Amino acid sequence: MLAATGVLIGVVAGVGATTASADDPIIASKSLLADPKSPDGSHIKKATYKDDRNIRLYVYSAAMDETFPVDVQRPADASVPRPTLYLLNGAGGGEDDASWVKKTDIVNGFLGDKNVNVVQVIGGKWSYYTDWLRDDPVLGRNKWKTFFTEELPPLVDGALGTNGVNAIAGLSTSGTTVLNLPIAKPGLYKAAAAYSGCAQTSDPAGREFVKLTVNVWGGGDVRNMYGDDNNPAWAENDPYVNAEKLRGTELYLSSGNGLPGQYDTLDGKYALPGAYGLANQIVIGGVIEAGTNFCSHNMQNKLNTLGIPATYNFQNSGTHSWGYWRDDFINSWPVLAHGLGI
Repeated sequence: MLAATGVLIGVVAGVGATTASADDPIIASKSLLADPKSPDGSHIKKATYKDDRNIRLYVYSAAMDETFPVDVQRPADASVPRPTLYLLNGAGGGEDDASWVKKTDIVNGFLGDKNVNVVQVIGGKWSYYTDWLRDDPVLGRNKWKTFFTEELPPLVDGALGTNGVNAIAGLSTSGTTVLNLPIAKPGLYKAAAAYSGCAQTSDPAGREFVKLTVNVWGGGDVRNMYGDDNNPAWAENDPYVNAEKLRGTELYLSSGNGLPGQYDTLDGKYALPGAYGLANQIVIGGVIEAGTNFCSHNMQNKLNTLGIPATYNFQNSGTHSWGYWRDDFINSWPVLAHGLGI
């Protein structure tokens, strides 16, 4: 755990700086605007200044009794309070190479001229970013629903001087999370974009998908997450079951159908390297994407039945891979921007 060093200490690394934000009082002074605490005592232990747009916060979560890095890209123009986009990585929690920053140009490129705080948390691999019932011997203590609804937002708002308007976007397992969090705290996130996620998690098919992710790939025990199959926690954390609570949230859902598409080419920019990597992307990534496509269409039917509007982008090809998620984010930006008020 990081030692407490105070939120006003910063380190400037001039290499790789993005477009300057000359009117940003935080960057100019290399100090946060405040030292807020969330109701349970969570707080920012330290901030480091990477360049003239990017800050890394070290946030102590009281619920998990652990400190996590939180990367922030400041708005292009930070002279007035701006909204915040929480951008979630997939199953690896940004702890591996499979992250928005390492696999796409969305943050430093597409979002570089946007007037929004971009917040990316590093941590929570294989957790579905939810509150687990019990600590797990492999995956530890996971109280991510609490973190994203009660702990982190007030710290971001207070320390960075935001305008309090939030949206959230995520892919794969986080495509479930970004629907669950607006349900857990209505009004906190004005818009949500889910790319290649599976909203249904408590029916037999959905549970098996979660078990495959947590148990097989993550090495954890899903019983520590939601309990045995008949535990009500499964249904309580199922966006499909609780879809009515998404009313009023601007929604975007997308998925390919699992068939090879434009980004599934040998040594392509968004393909896993080599023949083996491509085969893995096409076969394994194809199967996963076919499953999320099934889930996403089911969620579309549920939302239509409830009369809840959403924007959908279902492609006639595409595997579970970064090229498609990059395009999905760009396609979803009008929905997110409208929710953010920009």
